Amino acid sequence: MANPSAWSPLREPVFRMLWFANMFSMVGTWVHDVGAGWLMTTLAPSPLMVSLVQTAGTLPMFFLALPAGALADIIDRRKLMIAAEVWMCLIVSVLGFITYRGTIQPSDLLILTFLLGVGVAIATPPWQAITPELVSKDDLAPALALNSVGINISRTIGPALGGLIIASFGIHWAFLFNGFSFFAVAVVLYFWNRQVKNTSLPTEKFVSAMRLGWRFTKNSPDLKSVMLRTGAFIFPAGAMWCLLPLVVKQNLNGDSSDYGFLLTCLGLGAVLGAVFLPNLKKKYSIDFLVGVSIAILSVTMILLGAAPNYSLVCGGMFVGGAAWLTVLSSFNVTAQTVIPSWVRARAMAIYFMLVFFGGYASGSLLWGALANKIGIPTTLYIASGVLIIGLALTYRNRLGDRDSLNLSPSLHWPAPTVAIDMEHDDGPVLVTVEYEIEPKDFENFKTSMQEMRLGRLRDGAMHWGLFQDAEYPGRVVENFLVESWAEHLRQHDRVTETDKAVQEKAWSFHRGQSYPKVSHQLNVL
Repeated sequence: MANPSAWSPLREPVFRMLWFANMFSMVGTWVHDVGAGWLMTTLAPSPLMVSLVQTAGTLPMFFLALPAGALADIIDRRKLMIAAEVWMCLIVSVLGFITYRGTIQPSDLLILTFLLGVGVAIATPPWQAITPELVSKDDLAPALALNSVGINISRTIGPALGGLIIASFGIHWAFLFNGFSFFAVAVVLYFWNRQVKNTSLPTEKFVSAMRLGWRFTKNSPDLKSVMLRTGAFIFPAGAMWCLLPLVVKQNLNGDSSDYGFLLTCLGLGAVLGAVFLPNLKKKYSIDFLVGVSIAILSVTMILLGAAPNYSLVCGGMFVGGAAWLTVLSSFNVTAQTVIPSWVRARAMAIYFMLVFFGGYASGSLLWGALANKIGIPTTLYIASGVLIIGLALTYRNRLGDRDSLNLSPSLHWPAPTVAIDMEHDDGPVLVTVEYEIEPKDFENFKTSMQEMRLGRLRDGAMHWGLFQDAEYPGRVVENFLVESWAEHLRQHDRVTETDKAVQEKAWSFHRGQSYPKVSHQLNVL
């Protein structure tokens, strides 16, 4: 399929089923968010308390991101998602019940929001990681775009529906509606017959899997670049979200329906952005589009601070929604394209949950506290300026120019030859590669080995070194240390086509026998 359409992933029955289920759940989440934000303005209408609702919901994602990502990479993702959906259904049902009873206190709302965030933290990494399992490689990019479309369709429907439910039936029904959406997703997941890849290797150990997730991220310049751009954006941009309920209630004298409609305007703008973004990417670079969109969001935040009238703010949120979609979609797609499938849940958890939600939670807390001191309008003006400063400081970390990456497994490493019985837990294992390099090629060889070093460390090596023989300078030995024999065998499955190209470039400097000599040494003490 050379040119798949934007809707072609929906031809896959499982993707279609999960896409609609997840979109319904996100509608429920937006209904819930309108209820929670509006409830706190009733229980404790201070900027700090309202912003703490956002902080309580996102803080678990900051602390549990990596453990949840590791779990999603080493156990059945389907079962993990079902458990998380059931947990979230129970939490919001309790919240709906005590809200109906009229006994809820601000502390109850914050605690239950935190516990709901625990479920979201567990569920998000597997949701981020399953898309490549559901569609073909050709359909992956359209599938990721459809996920963004689903988020923004739900953003269009959910807030308005939430405002309507709250005004007509009461806030507790917003929470119960969300509980039903979680239950519906759990049912759909239960009937998904997921095929688990069989392997002769044992399951990765939990702590080791977390360490490897950090190691991969640390040694992936492309991913770190996206993370830096995302953090510089989301920290100031979070001020718009955490202070929006108070802008509506205090500055615009609106009610829950007005708040919901304002979020709907933002969602409609985001959907429009999703429609036009593919064509815009053909004309302009992704970095240019992100820069323009961040500038638009900065103006939107200034407009919210001034709050001249409700209609003008609605128009600003509509334009801001298109800009919001452009920025987050660009960041997310870039991150997805630089992470191979074997570590996708862990790396996306570190990127999306630690950077995105960590920046969002800390930003919400800071901007809420600042608004308590200096007022909402001034706080939004300051956050708008910080947004532009962050863009200027990180603009050199480019998002484009990654079309040459091919992260599919190359499987070009031959099976290691050993003369002793090796157990999976044996180790550490020292792998050495001996090169014969001409003196005139030595500096170029060292430069090419820098990329090799990053690849080895990303794929599981704990340590890497390059040594020149003092007696025979043309003899150079590369070595890398791996935690266990099983982990080294996993490296054979993790090496990508891009890694293969890096290796071929480095090995082209070898002037000895056909290939450099590769040896494996096992720690015996």
